[in-house]
Amino acid sequence: MSQPLRLGIAGLGTVGVGVVKIIQQQADLLTMRTGRTVTITAISARSRNKDRGVDLSAYGWEDDPVALAKRDDVDVYVELMGGSNGPAKASITAALDAGKDVVTANKALLALHGQMLAEKAEAAGRVIRYEAAVAGGIPVIKALAEGLAGNRITRVMGVMNGTCNYILTRMEATGQGYEALFDEANKLGYLEADPNLDVGGIDAGHKLSLLSSLAFGTQVDFDGVELEGIQRIALQDIRHAADMGYRIKLLGVAQMTGRGLEQRMSPCLVPADSPLGQLEGGTNMVVIEGDSVGQIVLRGAGAGEGPTASAVLGDICDIARGYRYPVFGQPAGTLTAAPRAQSALPAPYYLRMSLRDKPGALAKIASILGEAGVSIHRMRQYDHVDDIAPVLLVTHKTTKADLDAALAAIEKTDVVTEAPVALRIETV
Repeated sequence: MSQPLRLGIAGLGTVGVGVVKIIQQQADLLTMRTGRTVTITAISARSRNKDRGVDLSAYGWEDDPVALAKRDDVDVYVELMGGSNGPAKASITAALDAGKDVVTANKALLALHGQMLAEKAEAAGRVIRYEAAVAGGIPVIKALAEGLAGNRITRVMGVMNGTCNYILTRMEATGQGYEALFDEANKLGYLEADPNLDVGGIDAGHKLSLLSSLAFGTQVDFDGVELEGIQRIALQDIRHAADMGYRIKLLGVAQMTGRGLEQRMSPCLVPADSPLGQLEGGTNMVVIEGDSVGQIVLRGAGAGEGPTASAVLGDICDIARGYRYPVFGQPAGTLTAAPRAQSALPAPYYLRMSLRDKPGALAKIASILGEAGVSIHRMRQYDHVDDIAPVLLVTHKTTKADLDAALAAIEKTDVVTEAPVALRIETV
């Protein structure tokens, strides 16, 4: 039998402990499936004496993850600390310099430094695997890099942040507003230490930028992702969408166009009876469209100890088997720096406005929309509240540029009390 594959694991939070448990509990199964023993040599975390509910006494300890990454008795450095810079970046760089392969769940690090790390890894003949960085237990990285390698990918889209999906679906199910469900999600431990990473769409944007690179052969460009979070989604938006046969999702969409790479992460209306519309709670879903395969849908747990640790072990097993391919599916030097493109494909939009109850207010809104080339498909006015008239508009298909111009003009008028809420109605 081949020599054991020796791991150094940095980070013993939920995912790190989950990885240790699988290796301890499934040792025989891992050996049968990879042809070699998978062992843990040493570990590193912030606190050595914390009770993590798993026996760690057989492993060496390093206070410094960089020291762990450099150990001679470590073949694969497993980085599960998180963070786009600091110890995570320093230790992965050290591991590559020391001739180690790397497995990580760190989407922020790869979204910001993926090109540099890919070039470094490939120059050293090493691999970086990161299945756990996107959509938890869903094997979407493997699907794009391997299973769909013979396809020209036309579009990637999906719900990639379980916390946002939890909040939005709970708003609909309970009739509670955003603030109440935000607090509930926080108490359940669903939110990042910086909640804006979740509700602001940043976490999901990191993931989308990685999928874009794999799908379209481009350099990772997180700064090119148009980001909009769910903070302005009100309970009335959830209800209005449901009345029209839609549900609101924080939806990521990436596609290559004649103008360049379009990447957007924003709340959208999707048909309630579509696979994305039926997605509940903290579940993730990624939809991939290719020229040969058509459309495939991948659905599963987007976070949590078991699903994410399962993804980490999948990468470890591939390395144990000797599977090696470039970080983003093709050599880093061939990845293009794609021009950034804003969505130009026309789509209908949902608009919610709060108008002052005064003569001509609605006529002024309709006139501004018409002057910008935006036509109204349907309109609904709701009961007045303190001389404020809530109005719902659905447009015919229009471009985002035309709509943005109209909304900018509307905000300058004296007939709206706050900035309108505009949500794209997505074709899925």
